[in-house]
Amino acid sequence: MMEKADSGQKLCTGMRLWEFPDQYIVQPTDGSSGSLLAISRSDGTLKLIDALPECSKLRVPKIRTIFGVIGMLKLLAGSYLIVITERECVGSYMGHPIFKISSLKILHCNHALQNSPVEQKKMETEFSEFLNVAENTPGLYFSYETNLTLSCQRLHELGDESKSLPLWRQADPRFLWNNYLLELLIDNKLDSYLLPVIQGSFQHFQAAIEKDIVDVTLIARRCSRRNGTRMWRRGADSDGYVANFVETEQIIQMHGNTASFVQVRGSMPFTWKQIVDLTYKPKFEIVKPEEAPRIAERHFLDLRKTYRSVLAIDLVNKHGGEGRLSEKFANAMQRVTSDDVRYVHFDFHHICGHVHFERLSILYEQIEDFLEKSGYLLLNEKGEKLKEQLGVVRTNCIDCLDRTNVTQSMIGRKVLEWQLRRMGVFSAEETIESHANFDDNFKIVWANHGDDISIQYSGTPALKGDFVRYGQRTAQGILNDFKNSLMRYYLNNFVDGTKQDAIDLLQGHYIISVSRDLRAPSHQGGFEAVASFPVALSVVLAGIFLSVVSLRQGPLTFQRALFSLLCAGMSIGIAAFVKANGRVFCNRPRLHKPH
Repeated sequence: MMEKADSGQKLCTGMRLWEFPDQYIVQPTDGSSGSLLAISRSDGTLKLIDALPECSKLRVPKIRTIFGVIGMLKLLAGSYLIVITERECVGSYMGHPIFKISSLKILHCNHALQNSPVEQKKMETEFSEFLNVAENTPGLYFSYETNLTLSCQRLHELGDESKSLPLWRQADPRFLWNNYLLELLIDNKLDSYLLPVIQGSFQHFQAAIEKDIVDVTLIARRCSRRNGTRMWRRGADSDGYVANFVETEQIIQMHGNTASFVQVRGSMPFTWKQIVDLTYKPKFEIVKPEEAPRIAERHFLDLRKTYRSVLAIDLVNKHGGEGRLSEKFANAMQRVTSDDVRYVHFDFHHICGHVHFERLSILYEQIEDFLEKSGYLLLNEKGEKLKEQLGVVRTNCIDCLDRTNVTQSMIGRKVLEWQLRRMGVFSAEETIESHANFDDNFKIVWANHGDDISIQYSGTPALKGDFVRYGQRTAQGILNDFKNSLMRYYLNNFVDGTKQDAIDLLQGHYIISVSRDLRAPSHQGGFEAVASFPVALSVVLAGIFLSVVSLRQGPLTFQRALFSLLCAGMSIGIAAFVKANGRVFCNRPRLHKPH
């Protein structure tokens, strides 16, 4: 077994929340701390106290059980405390219980807002509405005992001094979802309340292979540096941080031995975007193309520092709009490729089509030598390192969801077979497919893994998930892909703009500042004041419908032709207006400054 990465100070694992009229009190109930945390409901001031205040008929508190403090967000006049009200144990990581957050609660500490100017009250209300989105953030996980932000190999490499630090100080800031929200608690030295949280996925199963019980865990860690939604976060920023960057770790444990294999995914590392404009697939736009080589170089430098050597697999189409992006990526990689960095392009759609995913074997033949050389982590029952992973495969498509997940699951399957042969479970030619129960469970965890990552980025489960889940394409799977594609279109255009604002606020990518020229968000007049994408889309469809009905009523007359032309013209006009003013309908306040 791997030794524990115990922190110097224990986290509170059980708490009681007392809601007094003037303050919130968080009382540890697990004996981890003798002090109570008091939060002013006026301005969010934090302090430790020794005892509960006295209750009276005029001060009757509400009492509830909570399981952790996520952090605190400060807006214009008030502060907002975020706590865990429900949790679910989903498994263990290196012997430590792992919990999924089932429910969050936002506690308003903004009584001082009553004395604020009218405009400031109005703005505070608008910004605080974004916090309602935060309460529904999917895929949040935590542990009171171990550091979920670090892979097994990085945990094993921690020195004694690092192991004695509080968990939040051991954490990799890339994967610390509540990094920004913890700042006020850190400033007040509230270590026993500083709970690190990751966003991603945690899947686990146990299965028998003959007389051996194999424990398999699949963890996704989403990077918070360029977090966001599908159409609103693409490409990289100037520092090389990419959208939808996720580290995936596959762990197996058996007879006290532990093996781990890490892969990563992330958007193509240069600045590009798609502007939401009501079209099904908005045009790709490369921003500052001359900067692409520098940004790619910075991105892969960071990857090499963490994972050593890197193999980049680019799965996008060779032609069309995707082809332009792939060409730019390939050109940028000419400055980056070296003995430690390789680039492979594999046109997934051209080679595999929509059903022949078994042709991924062609890709495997191209990358097998890298996988063998980079290897995986292997620890014996004493926690001693027998083998380590010396490189990582970085996979991307356009969204880094559907094609990427199919490819990563194939790589994960191949490496798992190597590991089982090394542990003496499999013979030289034995495969996972020859053990039906194990194979089914393996497919399920990878399909669930892909769905979790996809829901966080696109709002829907992954496409092509039936192949990962069942090993083949199915009619129901193709139908689900069609349904999920339509849902993605709706979410991209009508929902994700607001969701992106909420993410930016929670992650500290934008900080609200109080300035002398502070004004409420400007509101559009006339049609723009009431317009929204759903309304506009309904009007467009109604116009088309009326045109068709009119033309089918009977012989074409001048009046009928004129009416049809007017309806069609109205539809085209509104569609053009919406496309030209797409972001009017997802209008968001811009009274923040970069962090």
